Amino acid sequence: MKPLRTRTVQSGFTLIELMVSVAIFLLICGAIFELMGTTQNRFKTESQVLNAFEEARLGLDQIVRDVNDSGYPPQNHFSATVPVTAFAASPIAWSPQYLPGPSTPCQIGTAGGGTCTTPGDFDLIVEGDVDGSGVQWIRYQLQGTTLFRGATPKVANDPLGATSPASGVMLPYVLNVMNNATPAQIAQFQAAYPAMFPGGNPQPLFQFTCDSPGGPVLCQNAGGSNSPANVRDVDITLIVMTPNTDAQTNQIHLVELNGRGHRVNPNQ
Repeated sequence: MKPLRTRTVQSGFTLIELMVSVAIFLLICGAIFELMGTTQNRFKTESQVLNAFEEARLGLDQIVRDVNDSGYPPQNHFSATVPVTAFAASPIAWSPQYLPGPSTPCQIGTAGGGTCTTPGDFDLIVEGDVDGSGVQWIRYQLQGTTLFRGATPKVANDPLGATSPASGVMLPYVLNVMNNATPAQIAQFQAAYPAMFPGGNPQPLFQFTCDSPGGPVLCQNAGGSNSPANVRDVDITLIVMTPNTDAQTNQIHLVELNGRGHRVNPNQ
């Protein structure tokens, strides 16, 4: 008697099934990598905006602190025999014709108006004992798109020369500052940020409020009280651009921060 034979049937994937499976796998992998790429680009963009914000915030905070301490100690704290380097003759040093007192001050304007070279829309020299080490001149000057900062002891009657770029005290402080952008750049910026750069004009980095008989007013509107010696407040607007465009949209990103420094000691 012969043994009964059994037929074994082997099952598996057909070529078409394998091709469909590979195609689905590739689609899933492509979607995952696309999502990863989008996430990485978004993280890169957000990191740039955050870094620009932090840099601008640190710079703004320092300017406000320096202005808050400006004009101290005032001349009326000392006798007439004390050297001029021991007190702040004015909260804001000026040029031209700076003197130990506010007898011949220049007139502060905006957009190139007035007779002051400094203070101006993008240039400021603070005078005072800001850190307890003696009276200093601290200058903030926008050169191109870089805000420079420098500090030097008050040793002469030439704050502009003592803090000039050639003096070696001025160092890069905040990068990619766009307050004094070109008309073409401003038009590009306003397409993405319509509220920035009112009137399509450069945005002053510094604006000054002076004490006057009628109360505090913008220095250019203060008439006979328009002088650096009467500056009470300095309003700061800092516009910083991220170093690279958005990795997803290729658009620029700007950060605008505002602050005010207020001189607390009585007017001199």
